[in-house]
Amino acid sequence: MIKETRINKIEEYIKENKSVSLDELMEVFSVSKNTIRRDVQELVERGDFKKVYGGVAVNDDRSAKLESFQDRQVRNKKEKELIAKAAAQFIDDGDIIFVDSGTTTIELIEFIKNKSVTILTNSLNFIVHAIPYENLNVISTGGILERKTNSFGSIKYIDLLNAYNIKKAFMASTGISLTNGVTNASPFESELKTAVVNRSLETYLLIDHDKFDKYGLMTYCTLDKINFLITDAKPEQIYLDYLRNHNIKLIIPD
Repeated sequence: MIKETRINKIEEYIKENKSVSLDELMEVFSVSKNTIRRDVQELVERGDFKKVYGGVAVNDDRSAKLESFQDRQVRNKKEKELIAKAAAQFIDDGDIIFVDSGTTTIELIEFIKNKSVTILTNSLNFIVHAIPYENLNVISTGGILERKTNSFGSIKYIDLLNAYNIKKAFMASTGISLTNGVTNASPFESELKTAVVNRSLETYLLIDHDKFDKYGLMTYCTLDKINFLITDAKPEQIYLDYLRNHNIKLIIPD
């Protein structure tokens, strides 16, 4: 297959699938990774596609951009409160948990403020809101402040995470999809999120209905790494099938 024909077929394939991994393209078109990288780079330079973690995606409005915490906080606020309330039922006195930065996870404060738990977090907002409640033992991951998300990110948190046995992690996401998994718009935080998911005994993903079939810049874990998915509305059948096949429990508050 000549180069131009191959690139045109790759272009059609990506548009049909919305996003694909480089490994998948290698297999489908029977070429080396270096060849695929060069072809993908040429398509990216044309402007219709963009690189995502481990692959390439259509450059459309489904890609979630990094927005300020304040802008995101007012969107679907009631739904986020319901999601947080449902998630809080899984938090028990004495638990060691991780609370991710996000406008849904911040709502957990209201529903755990009377519990006695140890909380590791990268969320500046969560730390500030937890100050009045002495029963909440808060440990910051520390690092450099990302002002867009009011969260900390650093390469120095690994030792801290390894020092604690995190029982439950309550994670946020810019968007999820079956192809790209659980994603995040800030590369500043992605390595931390990946480490937390790998370290925790149970992972809870808190997302509102707007997050399905969207994706951010970085994938921080595949969807099968999640144990509980808590959202405000029933997702499409393709997600229900995936969750059932991977023993992921779906929680939808009343």
